[in-house]
Amino acid sequence: MKIKVEEGLDKPFLTDGRHTVEITQIDEGTSEYKGIPYFACRMENEEGFVTQRFYSSPAGMPIILNLCQAAGVKVSADDELDTNKLKGKQVSIEVGDYTYNDPETGNERTLKQASNFEPVR
Repeated sequence: MKIKVEEGLDKPFLTDGRHTVEITQIDEGTSEYKGIPYFACRMENEEGFVTQRFYSSPAGMPIILNLCQAAGVKVSADDELDTNKLKGKQVSIEVGDYTYNDPETGNERTLKQASNFEPVR
């Protein structure tokens, strides 16, 4: 079998640890399980990439604000955040595994995730 490797899909996942990355892509969607809106950021450097979802919910808002602060995007109360302002910004992230039980199947799933966002110094 021959598989065409498309541009942008030619990188592995980032290894666990801290990385400086650029936010190169923003996608929007709705969670499969509860229908919560989210945006997903593809964060990458020469070594690889990770894609992280950010849920538009009370529990997700502190994480979104932390990302914005690290990226230098100002957000205040009653603002509407244009997630496209994050595209092209550099941030320092910590990459690691996140394991959870899939609510539909009960099966354990493990994902790569980005967390602990910091400004690039």
